[in-house]
Amino acid sequence: MEFSEDIRNELIEDGRITDPKSPRGAVLNTAASLFRRKGYLQTTVRDIGRETGILPGSIFHHYRSKDEILRTVMEESIILNLTRLKRALTESQTLEDRLRTLISVELYAMNGETGEAWSVMVDEWRNLSDEGKATILRLREEYESIWLEVLREARKDGLVTMEPGILRKLLAGSLHWTPTWFRHGRGLSLDDLTDRVLQLATSVPSR
Repeated sequence: MEFSEDIRNELIEDGRITDPKSPRGAVLNTAASLFRRKGYLQTTVRDIGRETGILPGSIFHHYRSKDEILRTVMEESIILNLTRLKRALTESQTLEDRLRTLISVELYAMNGETGEAWSVMVDEWRNLSDEGKATILRLREEYESIWLEVLREARKDGLVTMEPGILRKLLAGSLHWTPTWFRHGRGLSLDDLTDRVLQLATSVPSR
């Protein structure tokens, strides 16, 4: 599945996510990379400033704290991929298509341009402030509710046989690890990988 820049551009224009080409966007992208590589606690604002070429004092002009940077990295990643998911589902005609869409969007979230931010969301959740956790939890619950709704329909229809909650956890864990071994252009595309995961998750015979 291909994802155009239209949705990202719409969200930027609406002020819901940051333009990655702006100084604020550079801070977020650099922070996501550092949080992913070094961990949130080991990354300082000075580290972020050094890699972006922005003085730490100037970073605080854009963000009040390192915690706000962490929350924004996570929040904007979910907003972008949640919007992509909703749009893609409107074009999915069958239940199997909808399940494939869920898998495809999450694989792209993990292995596309938001991959570092998505990994940070999974790995650094515990380091958010209580306020940050409340914000991210609300978005995550909306995202997960879409997954569970489709999985419940799929089980009722016989497309999957496992309990929806357990299947979702197993799939989330599996998809989270794909960036550690999946590489674009090495014999397996994201679409190919999506088909493999769909085959694993469903009772649909392989074609």
